[in-house]
Amino acid sequence: MSARNLHRGNGRQISKLSVCPPIPISARRTLPVAGLTAPSDQGLEGSLSSALLVADKELGGIVHEVDEISRVLSLDAEDTRGLRGAVHPAVWSAVRQVIVERELRYLALTDDLTCLYNRRGFFASATQQLKLARRNGQSLLLLFCDVDNLKQINDSYGHREGDLALVRTADALEEAFRDSDILARLGGDEFAVLALEASTQHEGALLRRLKKSLKKANSNESRYDLSLSIGVARFDPQRPIALGDLMDQADRNMYEQKRAHSRVCIATR
Repeated sequence: MSARNLHRGNGRQISKLSVCPPIPISARRTLPVAGLTAPSDQGLEGSLSSALLVADKELGGIVHEVDEISRVLSLDAEDTRGLRGAVHPAVWSAVRQVIVERELRYLALTDDLTCLYNRRGFFASATQQLKLARRNGQSLLLLFCDVDNLKQINDSYGHREGDLALVRTADALEEAFRDSDILARLGGDEFAVLALEASTQHEGALLRRLKKSLKKANSNESRYDLSLSIGVARFDPQRPIALGDLMDQADRNMYEQKRAHSRVCIATR
């Protein structure tokens, strides 16, 4: 179960829709800094270790320097005793600054409802991935997804339920795809996924996994079925195109599927 679900009751309530979970869901998550205070001397090591989980090389360099300072101070030399009172506040200030800067970057790239990338974050991450794929001769798949009948859900059950449908969609996408794939809510009812394994055989398996994940998401909801219209476009490293053009292809394919589905519904009435 995704950490987003921890705020729900009976599968239908959300108490903190606009607040992303404080515990990392995947490699895209960082720790919030609200409420951080300078630790006691005894808790400094533990606090630094926790921060390292999200701050990689930059914070790791700070901790390395802390280790060196601690080694010197442990010598208990006469000229080091006066430093002890100043070292811990200075270190904590540096650590907190790194975390604050990273949190601001995280907020700028993250959708606050689903905790997936937002449009800005998706374009930044996916553009870089396309460059790597071209360099490495790797094929990729871009999926453009539209939540079906979201307006009807909002009109029938309220916008809070519509938000829950979007959160459930994000959960289903995260369950169907890997942590290394790039997932985003682009805005409204639109989602995008850049999948890194993209053989023809993998495409079918990927869509089957997503269908299974959506079926699971609907298991506790009897009022409506959560479904997606999906357009797929393939990135060919031998004939590379820009991300915007790839998204246009997937978008067109998605609307073709949506129109075909609409025609089938009309024909069967």
